[in-house]
Amino acid sequence: MVELIRRTLGGGIETAGLRDDAASVAVPGGGSIVVSVDSVVDGVHVDLGLCSPADVGWKAVMGALSDLAAMGARPLAALVALCAPESESGDGALALGVMAGVAEAATTAGCPVVGGDVSSSGGLVVTVTVIGTTDGETPVARSGAVAGDVILVSGPCGRSAGGLRQLRAGTAPTGGLGAAYRRPVARLAEGLLIRQSGAHAMIDVSDGLSLDLHRLADASDVGFHLTHIPIAEGATLEEALGGGEDYELVMTMTAVDARRLTERLAQAGLRTPLRIGLITGDKNERRLGDHELERQGWQHHIG
Repeated sequence: MVELIRRTLGGGIETAGLRDDAASVAVPGGGSIVVSVDSVVDGVHVDLGLCSPADVGWKAVMGALSDLAAMGARPLAALVALCAPESESGDGALALGVMAGVAEAATTAGCPVVGGDVSSSGGLVVTVTVIGTTDGETPVARSGAVAGDVILVSGPCGRSAGGLRQLRAGTAPTGGLGAAYRRPVARLAEGLLIRQSGAHAMIDVSDGLSLDLHRLADASDVGFHLTHIPIAEGATLEEALGGGEDYELVMTMTAVDARRLTERLAQAGLRTPLRIGLITGDKNERRLGDHELERQGWQHHIG
């Protein structure tokens, strides 16, 4: 769908537009900003029967911020557009609950909300625009991976999908995988250090490790050979590959830079990345072990 939208926009965007997690926009007079927008729709991205309105607000902010993390950007500000059904009681409890979660996530991430819009609608939709900076350095794109790069991921995958499964079954323990579904965390600090450590390419795991890694390989015109998949405790292989909303970061870099990154993350008190494979020069090679890795993950189908 994104590719069809690119063609529809035609000359309205740059040739390389709509290919990364966020857009790098040059500012007249010098410098650039990194901008992204993301939406959470009740019944599509979230189930209000399984989480609170505050959880929805939190998820909306962190989902947008994860796009900045995937470019190695530092957040500056956010704008929030809230469309909510009119409350039967007229007290606006749903809207206020969502915005309480927005405020909590924004404070946690150090990204103040500086504006937005509120409107009534047939269903709950929260759209968050985030603005960030790479402090004069080049953002990390999806398209820079080269043959010989090691592939790393910032942590095990499948936590959010596993949490959703447990919540639906009524078996999610307090603070377990269910919390990963309700309150995901954008890896902003990790993204900064990954960029500063020389990453060639990076993407966040928003739609599934398999699908997002394929997208990185497509953008870089390379292949990959994975040796294993890091699965979060309590999750399944299928959830790790295709569950999405983990917001872990997948990066490629030289082995030397990977060792340097590991040291820097450890010194900062952050989790060290997990090596999962290698980038290859054959763009048709997309393997997990001895088998082809299919594109597994969340894809929107509109129209």
